[in-house]
Order: sequence, then structure tokens, then C-alpha cells
Amino acid sequence: MTKAYSHKIDWQPDRVIVDGQPFPFILRRDARARRMLLRVMPRDGTVVLVLPKRAGLAAGQAFMQEQAGWILARQAERPQAEPWQDGGHLPLLGERLPIRHRPEARERGAVWLEDGAVHVAGRAEHVQRRLRDWLKQRARTEFSSQARQMAEAEGLTLRKVTIRDTQSRWGSCSAGGNLSFSWRVIMAPPSILRYLVAHEVAHLRHMDHSDAFWGLVARLVGGEVELRAARGWLKRHGTDLHLHG
Repeated sequence: MTKAYSHKIDWQPDRVIVDGQPFPFILRRDARARRMLLRVMPRDGTVVLVLPKRAGLAAGQAFMQEQAGWILARQAERPQAEPWQDGGHLPLLGERLPIRHRPEARERGAVWLEDGAVHVAGRAEHVQRRLRDWLKQRARTEFSSQARQMAEAEGLTLRKVTIRDTQSRWGSCSAGGNLSFSWRVIMAPPSILRYLVAHEVAHLRHMDHSDAFWGLVARLVGGEVELRAARGWLKRHGTDLHLHG
């Protein structure tokens, strides 16, 4: 007997349509996953289905059908993005800086700080891109500097630091000693950036999440209280970092 569902879902290669509402869709295989997982990305509503290595597509489709109501609920709960435009605000290291569009003022460059505000030159349609590029450069400089200082102090070998725009993780460490971070963390308070640097630098010594790993992270950020505070902040506010740019 065929099971009846209350929601109609249509699975396509790059999108999923739930009760007539289309959402971007990504299918991922994860050899480490023990069960099927479903996520709705906060920035653009992308539905991500994670399948274990041996799970079939039919099982994945059935799982999404069962979770169709959950998908709609998560989509409805997504907060609205805050556009970067004249009169808006740009988060930077935990502060909200007013955005001032100055189309004719090019003597200071494309983006600069002045009188407690961030100023952007050029055409209005380029404001968002210019601010995003500016934040990425600041993130690249800050993450690289802190990570190298921290790794050197611990006698650890750090090869390369890269900046990306990932939605599922804030940072990563490869077996080859390369670190990667989400540029969006430059919008968070400095203590959060330091925590994420400490987290990935600690992986240069411990490629796991053992007690020894967390002990090193705590020491690098200044103690257990600081560690718990940073993890709590990311849990409460991390999603908000994806609503910008």
C-alpha cells in the first residue's frame, strides 16, 4: 500500500520543489555520515541532502518526502537578509558601522573607514560587491596573521591560509597543514575570530576532537570560560553572519 503524504515534493538535479515552492538543492555524499541528514542553508534557503556512502537515491528521495513539512517550516523561519546599501550597516569585528555611499569620492580608494563609518565609492550597484571584497581582504590578513603567530608559538607547521565562503563550516584544517576559514567571521567579535583560529591551529597537532584537542583550544583562547562563550556565541548568532553580502 502506498503511503500518503500531505506535501507534494518534486526532486530535480539542482532544485527541489515543495508544494510548488522551488528551492536550490545540493546532494552530497559523505563517507563518514552514519545516517541521512537534511539542512536548509540560512543565506539562500538551499536544501542540502547528505547521504551516507551506501544510501541509495531512492532512500534519499523518500527521506526528503517525509521531511517536506520540516523543509517548509525551516524556510519560513529563515530571517531576512540585510542588504548593504547607503544608510544601512556593515558588521565588522562585532560592531555595526554605518554605510555611506560616496559615488564621486575616489581619492581614498574603493572602500575606507572614516569618522566611525565605512565609505564606498563608485556606482550604487557596486556597493555590495566592493564591501564584500573589502571584508574578504581584511579577513585574509587577520586570519593569516593570527594563525601564523599562534602556530609559531606552539611550534606547529602551518603551510597555507585561505579564505572561502562556506555555509556548513567556519573553518577547516587539512592533513597537509593548510587552514581555511570563512571570511564572514570578520564580522563577528574579535574573540570569535580568535576562537576559530585556535580551533584550526589546534588541529595541526590533534586531528580529532579529543580531550587533548579541546584542552589546547581552551589554552589558546585564554581558558574554559572564553571557550564556552565563543562556542555559545556561534551557536546563537552564527547564522546571522550569512545574512550579509
